[in-house]
Amino acid sequence: MAGSPCLPVLVMESYEINRETVALVPKDNKTVVYEEDSSFMVDKTPLEILEDSCEYFGSSLQGRQTGTTKLVGFTHKVPVIVEESFDLIFFPTLSPKNKMCSWISYSHILKPDKFKNKTILELKNGKKIIVDTSTAIIDNQLYRCSRIKDILKTRKKEILSKSKYNEKN
Repeated sequence: MAGSPCLPVLVMESYEINRETVALVPKDNKTVVYEEDSSFMVDKTPLEILEDSCEYFGSSLQGRQTGTTKLVGFTHKVPVIVEESFDLIFFPTLSPKNKMCSWISYSHILKPDKFKNKTILELKNGKKIIVDTSTAIIDNQLYRCSRIKDILKTRKKEILSKSKYNEKN
């Protein structure tokens, strides 16, 4: 990941986000996909991969963004719940309309560290990725994702407790 001078050689035509997906980073109208133990190129932009993945899991990117806005009130650089049973929450590093926007998986980030005007993302598996975004923006996006996750967790508990109450009555 960080420090590796070579880009992946393998180029895939399509890709669906999964639990091992760490980041989608734009490169020459394609995407470098970082997974826990590998990286490769996909012949689509990060936004196209995100849109395809949302559709694969039964929604649309716009629907997911609208849902997040209704859930927590965020309107700009909205994190997206790609798939909720596995907590696949991704956040944009810039405006999603910006071609240089990367999408990062919330669940894989251990901590961000400042590096000049960029950020080094230290991952839970010990690897690192450098993103061309300020640490303040990354910190804010991580906070937003934690709010989304907390609200979803609370609502799931409410649904479970209501269903247990209904079973008893």
